[in-house]
Amino acid sequence: MTQRPVPPNADPAPVHLLNQELRFQKGIGPRRASELQQAEVRTLDDLLHRFPIRFEDRSQLQRSTDLKAGESAALCGEVVSAGLRRTRRRGFTIFEILVRDDAGLFRVVWMNQPFLQDVLKPGQRVSLYGKVEYRTPGGLRLSNPQYEVVASDTQSDDDDEDHNHTGRIVPVYERIGSLATGHLRRLVLDTLKRLPPQLDDPLPDAVRARHSLPGRREALWGAHFPAPETQLDTLNRFRTPAQLRLIFEELFLFQLGLALRRRERQAERKPRVLRVDDRVRRSALSVLPFRLTPGQKEALRTIVEDLCRPQPMNRLLQGDVGCGKTIVALLAALVAMENGLQVALMAPTELLAEQHYLSIAPLLSTSRFRVILLTGGSGAKARREAGLALERGDANLVIGTHALVQQNLRFRELGLVIIDEQHRFGVLQRATLRDKGALPDVLVMTATPIPRTLALTSYGDLDVSVIRDLPPGRQPIKTTVVPEARRQGVYDFLGRQLKKGRQAYVVYPLIEDSEKMDLKAATAMSETLATVFSDYVVSLLHGRMKSDEREGVMRRFAAGAIDLLVATTVIEVGVDVPNATVMVVEHAERFGLAQLHQLRGRVGRGADQSYCRLLYQGKLTETARARLRALARTTDGFEIAEEDLQLRGPGEMLGTRQSGLPTLRVAHLIRDHDVMETARAEAEAALGSDGIPEPVLAKLDDAWTRRFGLAGVG
Repeated sequence: MTQRPVPPNADPAPVHLLNQELRFQKGIGPRRASELQQAEVRTLDDLLHRFPIRFEDRSQLQRSTDLKAGESAALCGEVVSAGLRRTRRRGFTIFEILVRDDAGLFRVVWMNQPFLQDVLKPGQRVSLYGKVEYRTPGGLRLSNPQYEVVASDTQSDDDDEDHNHTGRIVPVYERIGSLATGHLRRLVLDTLKRLPPQLDDPLPDAVRARHSLPGRREALWGAHFPAPETQLDTLNRFRTPAQLRLIFEELFLFQLGLALRRRERQAERKPRVLRVDDRVRRSALSVLPFRLTPGQKEALRTIVEDLCRPQPMNRLLQGDVGCGKTIVALLAALVAMENGLQVALMAPTELLAEQHYLSIAPLLSTSRFRVILLTGGSGAKARREAGLALERGDANLVIGTHALVQQNLRFRELGLVIIDEQHRFGVLQRATLRDKGALPDVLVMTATPIPRTLALTSYGDLDVSVIRDLPPGRQPIKTTVVPEARRQGVYDFLGRQLKKGRQAYVVYPLIEDSEKMDLKAATAMSETLATVFSDYVVSLLHGRMKSDEREGVMRRFAAGAIDLLVATTVIEVGVDVPNATVMVVEHAERFGLAQLHQLRGRVGRGADQSYCRLLYQGKLTETARARLRALARTTDGFEIAEEDLQLRGPGEMLGTRQSGLPTLRVAHLIRDHDVMETARAEAEAALGSDGIPEPVLAKLDDAWTRRFGLAGVG
């Protein structure tokens, strides 16, 4: 039986071996180089840090008489006959060999691989691993298996190392374009054999010893070609010492980079330190429409403490829908404005920016501060006037969209940047807005509760405040999942609520791929509901309406002039109508869990009991069923966020490119959350104890920048 290949004692390879580009390697032409680059595998280092997706134990050989249909089997024997035959289907071939082991004969076939007639010939001894099928006629056969010609007695040990597809625990790689798992396996093995005896190790010796982690070279070998005694279950859970070593290394490096950036910011000094006195407190009390909850008070306290420090604030404020983040942000803005500074609040959509403006402007109407709105939909004259007001200092608070980051917009003295639903903005957009001031304080907000594991990565360099409580008098929203067949029951319930004087939303999905069709369906639904509920006022709201039209509809709905609002997901965030107590979501199976939770959060904003009905059509997939079940089970956004992370994964949950979420090569944010916590603690301890010399830190910092770029920097 072939054993795990042992790293040979070859001459040391160049130190820069792992930085060599794959496009210069043997067998990698321009096409394959392009495919690898698209998969972000550019260097030998990238290749070795691309874990197998699973391992298969092909070391336990079976006898041909023990084969069972539907199972995978490893066999070894002598080729008795081989032949290629063509079928009636044009261009379709079958290559078949008959193999004899010590129990008898068995058939092996490959579809459309005619080149095998020049590879596998009678008299050869072959090792095979593949799926067993039962076909009539012919009986059991091995179909399209992995194969190797087993070494003869005259072959050397080095030749034997190239037999890496069968006869041992074998790594299985995800295909990259035309590079199948077998080719990738050979490429990885060739690279491992060229590793020098010693590799630079980014982990401090004390950290490695504390966690009993193997050396880097040993870990790279063990993560791809484990020793024969390695437990298959442990390998496939990515919990062998070799795998954990590489996972920990990546997370340690990432957390160390974030800690370094935090340390650099702590050395920065704002041009003006804010102060809070009785005048500022009276100003805040004069605009406060209600008593703050304990959670709001605590969040505000930490934010104001940050504002009064000489270092720029860099804080994330997260909380569930309806917890009152906006009023906390407004009070922070008042502190900045009372200190003579300007404030910019950036929202991801025009509707949300408009909603912020409509809720904040009345609160500041009796103050001396001027609030302006600036979005992409603002006319040229309005944009010009807003720009002049900000440059002169005539405007104190500007609320807007990405229009705030346009190059020609200047502030007299921007002191506080507030970014709402910040995961919807790219890293560079946030950095551009921050650069419009001299080290302004930055407060980023999200109503999408972030699981701690994600917070340690996508927001790892931010201080975090969480508002967990809701304003007093709020009741949990009662959520029910309803099939299309029971639609009339939903309409009956809706009618009873409208009769009580309540208002309601009916939300239609708007998916990019079918936006026109969806919008047409939403419009048709609006017309249908206007007929069904002819005694009430029914209106339609969608993103393609002009800004003033949308604003008009929302004003009328907020004022109670509209009873039933049919809307697309433009109302996902920012709309606050306390009398709206019913949310009906059409085609609920088409929405993500976090999005459904955000939509549901549009009701339950007042003291009355609120309800959510999730209407679905057709047979639900397991994932869709799990989503809807989770939403019906709990209204806790943090619990839902954890469930969403499990169902969708981190990249899809936040939108990797937009959120600045790092592209991790070997670590997985869900599977390795415990390793992340350990890596963060070790990184902070290493910096705190000065256990890493400055030259080494500088080298690690350069490696972090090359590896992660701007990802994760808020």
